Amino acid sequence: MTARGAGETPLPPMAECVVIGGGVIGVSCAFRLAEAGVDVLLLDRGELGGGSTAKAAGGIRSSFTSPVNVELGLRGLAAYSAFSRDFGTEIDFRRDGYLYLVTDPADVPAFERCAELQCEHGVRSRLLDPGEAKKVLPLVETDGVVAALWSPDDAKATPDAVVQGYARAARAHGAKLRPGVEVTGIERDGDVLTGVVTTAGFVRTGAVVCAAGAWSGRIGELAGLDLPVRPFRRQVVFTGPVPGLPEAVPLTIEMPSAFYFHREGPGLAMSFSDGDGVPGFDTRYEPGEWLPRLAELAGRRIPAVLDAGIRTAWAGLYETTPDRNQIIGESVLLSRFFYATGFSGHGFQMGPATGELIRDLYLGRRPAVDIAGLDVRRFAAGAASAEHNIV
Repeated sequence: MTARGAGETPLPPMAECVVIGGGVIGVSCAFRLAEAGVDVLLLDRGELGGGSTAKAAGGIRSSFTSPVNVELGLRGLAAYSAFSRDFGTEIDFRRDGYLYLVTDPADVPAFERCAELQCEHGVRSRLLDPGEAKKVLPLVETDGVVAALWSPDDAKATPDAVVQGYARAARAHGAKLRPGVEVTGIERDGDVLTGVVTTAGFVRTGAVVCAAGAWSGRIGELAGLDLPVRPFRRQVVFTGPVPGLPEAVPLTIEMPSAFYFHREGPGLAMSFSDGDGVPGFDTRYEPGEWLPRLAELAGRRIPAVLDAGIRTAWAGLYETTPDRNQIIGESVLLSRFFYATGFSGHGFQMGPATGELIRDLYLGRRPAVDIAGLDVRRFAAGAASAEHNIV
């Protein structure tokens, strides 16, 4: 990234709080902070929403396996259902539901517990037999399926529209958003933050929010902190029109293969994870052995898709933590350094709640959701607990 060009707005010399990262997490944080009267500057090395958010599936769910994630998911569903009204931005919010197809009998008790936990929080999740799952989605073949978890109130929306809605609202409350500016250093005096060094100059600040997604590990290093977030490539294929595709297609995940699909226009978006591999920032689409395996999974579960052909494909980055759970909190080693990252594939749906949580932490308020278990110190303390419903 080069320095500021002619005609570009210069960075302010100082800001109360600098948010690093312009994806859905960053713009949500910037909006909530600015709404609360904080002088906010948001920086992103690329375009707003141009990182992992640009390639998010757009799922919004409460079907998680831990109480804190269920609560954060519910807050996301509530916020997105009202987003067009509250922000004047259409985000194509649709409650088509989530459908988990369970193929290993040994996993059924865990999904039974998931349904019980979610119902305790008011979520209308329930376990189905294969025949009931077929009624929910006639397109799917249920050979080998032993049970299914159906969460009808889960939804989908358009991530880029959400980013633009939050960005406009943040600016309306006085936040300054500067895409195309990379943070290259974080200055500190002992354990006190003093500013950020960027490709467009130095900004004096006493607070930073790291919402840099897959790049958060690097931001942590600049601050002298360990944020255990690693980037891993994930590939997605988009098909041509699928014969007999119903209007409402739940976001469907086969477990434990993690093969998933959802409606994308007249066709489907499909993917599966073949393991993390080697961490890195490579986003080249490489079908290799991955595509034949995807075709095998798709042909078994949704055979109608085999005649649709591939319209396009891409690869993006997952920001992954060791336990597949996000880290949200404030550093105990560097004052006023906040982090909201490592969402491991469910950042979009948790964007609304995260903005509120960071605002409350910044203002010294008790957050509405108990996020003590999401503190980064859980890894050093051996207190991590993995999230199992990962797409």
